[in-house]
Amino acid sequence: MPIKPPRLNFGDRIGIVTPASPPPDPNAIDHSIAVLESFGFKVELAASARKRLGFLAGNDRERARDLMRMFSTPKIRALFCLRGGYGTARILPLLDYALIRANPKILLGYSDITSLHCALLKQAGLVSFHGPMLNSDLIKKNLPPFTLQCLLRMLMEAAPPGSICDDTTNKSISVLRTGKVSGELLGGNLSVLNTTLGTAYQPSFKGKILFLEDLNEPPYRCDRLLTHLLNSGALTQVAGIAIGSISNCATPKASPAHEYTQTLQDVLQDRLLPLRIPVVTGLPFGHARLNATLPLGVRAILDARKGDLIITEPAVS
Repeated sequence: MPIKPPRLNFGDRIGIVTPASPPPDPNAIDHSIAVLESFGFKVELAASARKRLGFLAGNDRERARDLMRMFSTPKIRALFCLRGGYGTARILPLLDYALIRANPKILLGYSDITSLHCALLKQAGLVSFHGPMLNSDLIKKNLPPFTLQCLLRMLMEAAPPGSICDDTTNKSISVLRTGKVSGELLGGNLSVLNTTLGTAYQPSFKGKILFLEDLNEPPYRCDRLLTHLLNSGALTQVAGIAIGSISNCATPKASPAHEYTQTLQDVLQDRLLPLRIPVVTGLPFGHARLNATLPLGVRAILDARKGDLIITEPAVS
């Protein structure tokens, strides 16, 4: 069974880490510290968090060393990722998964952090959290109460969090194929999840509820990514599929003018309906204002009759 990290309490110390890219605005780091303190937490900044090396937040060893220090320091109760971007996969071979397993802690992030979520689940058996990050979500002035309340409930209450849709009137939810299944949650960013296939960090897909989100991928590239998951055998193993925000998924201007193009909905129907499993789209998570926190490795129910995802066990201990 996956290990659940201890729950977070107000007054606990949160470590800010940068496993991938630095924030575009360096001032976002100070804003992040201030926001977490305003929530009622203490904050410790990773030693290399202000570094920049091209598109990376410092070199690979520095970023890996920051994560390991946070996991091994008793006073740090959770690790919040400042940003995604690119680079998380580069540090996966440098992490000590036995040490992480012996010191389970909350790790929060999404997008490029999907690589780390998969590695922690496969190599350390640790539940981690796909949810809002500091730079892209938590420091925004228009942060929806839904996103923050879902995050705090997930990390601070050792009780089943329930529906991720209860506190929202999201009208984008649609049932692609009806049904109702239960299983452990697995997933994240569609593009990044594909890069774990065939590596030591690929978790088992068998019987899982797979959740997917992405950003700036036109329909043909979404088709390519889903096709690769199909060809690998991963999609044929899952019990159901929950799709969140796939933002800015517009078809490029056709060239020549009369070239036939497909919509994202066309792609999802073509690639997923033949699986004959429940599929719900438009759920409130991913690169969007409404970004629910989802725990990898925790059991949930995908209700493709009502169009809901219900987390049925505590995500923290």
